[in-house]
Amino acid sequence: MIPKTQRAIQLVGPDQLVLNESKPVPVPGPFQILGKIEVVGLCFSDLKLLKQFSSHARKSEVRAGIDPAALREIPSYVPGEKPTVPGHEAVVRVVAVGDKVKQAKVGGRYLVQTDYRWLPTASSNAAFGYNFEGALQEYVLMDERVITAPDGESMLIPAPEDIAASAIALCEPWACVEDAYVNKQRRTLRDGDIVYHGSNADAVEKLFAQLPANGLMVICQHGGKFNRPVTVPVGRVHYGNIRIVGTTGDNVEDALAAIPATAEIRPHDKINIIGAAGPMGTMHVIRDLCQGVPGVTVFAGDLSDERLTMLKKLAAPLAAQHQLTLRPYNPSKEKPAEKFTYIVLMAPVPALVTQAVQDAGPRAIINIFAGIPADKTAAIDLDTYIAQQAYFVGTSGSTLDDLKAVLRKVVTRQLDTNLSVAAISGLDGAIDGIRAVEKNLIPGKILVYPDKKGLKLTPLGDKRWDKRAEEELLK
Repeated sequence: MIPKTQRAIQLVGPDQLVLNESKPVPVPGPFQILGKIEVVGLCFSDLKLLKQFSSHARKSEVRAGIDPAALREIPSYVPGEKPTVPGHEAVVRVVAVGDKVKQAKVGGRYLVQTDYRWLPTASSNAAFGYNFEGALQEYVLMDERVITAPDGESMLIPAPEDIAASAIALCEPWACVEDAYVNKQRRTLRDGDIVYHGSNADAVEKLFAQLPANGLMVICQHGGKFNRPVTVPVGRVHYGNIRIVGTTGDNVEDALAAIPATAEIRPHDKINIIGAAGPMGTMHVIRDLCQGVPGVTVFAGDLSDERLTMLKKLAAPLAAQHQLTLRPYNPSKEKPAEKFTYIVLMAPVPALVTQAVQDAGPRAIINIFAGIPADKTAAIDLDTYIAQQAYFVGTSGSTLDDLKAVLRKVVTRQLDTNLSVAAISGLDGAIDGIRAVEKNLIPGKILVYPDKKGLKLTPLGDKRWDKRAEEELLK
């Protein structure tokens, strides 16, 4: 029996979260799907929406890709100043569909893909949990005209029944981690790219302002030096997908040849994960230890000794199992005397990018995973960056293929996404959970079970979360 009203967490303005005890449950229209939320994970990305609200790039109006008349028929389409429901790491059970729905089936269990990349907004794209309501509620309405890609693929991925909802939902953040490594890198020039010959810092800084989204900057120094830090738009590496390469010589092809095919870790990489013991950093540590790449050493840096202790307890057995080396450290107390060939930045701090260049070894990949705002810059030692043939990479979100790849790893037991779970809650504790993410109070992922009325935010401590624990909770 589908109720008339439900409980929901709504974002009604910048930093304004409320628990609505009587939000209407919509009746699906002809193209619409009503899903009951099994579980939803809280994400650091939710904080960006929390703070920016209507100014967030994914909260603005859809500009193309769908008939505007169709958008007007969707009550869960909430761009601009309209209240929204956050939450995009979700598993849903379909409970009702309209008579023109073709793919989703009543009773079906699905993993939700968040990004609707074919529906552009002013500076990003539409997304579940942003300008379309998300999963921090008991029921969510989706429209098949929105969640179906131009190639006919649905953003609802069938999910197996024998795996915990938590493990399935966490495929979404893990897919963002996956995309950060498998994302293919362009190794050729095209229109919009910039090639600069010389070593004048002022000139290069002006040229960066002309580099378009998805553009490539190639710098040939001809043996010269900049001899001062160069201001680089590091925020646009993550959000604008710009790339920067160079050579100390004069041959453009030498610079292009240094671009890796993907951002994947390589055999015997010395990997430094900065912010490694937070929720997403923990995923990077686990992923790199379980990827099957031989000889890697994972340096796991974090400012919290408590979180490092928990990370070591979790990840050290994985390192031993795969015959790899894990080295946790607190950078406020020690700094590894190493040059790293792979650096992952988990905090959106431009100064960390500056330091990463200094710490880079030959052919180092510097993965700017945390979303530094697109308008932020950093003073970079481009002389060192180019001499080492270092390479900045950054990605935002994930693709459907990434999500399917992670789900396959979960199904085949190659990856246990539940390893990152640190706390659970019902909707009663969801706002506290979001604040805990904001203040880094919980050293792992927080899962919200909307059906569990009265369940406050509950840290797990040493308890491991798995299907059995989830079944006990839901009895």
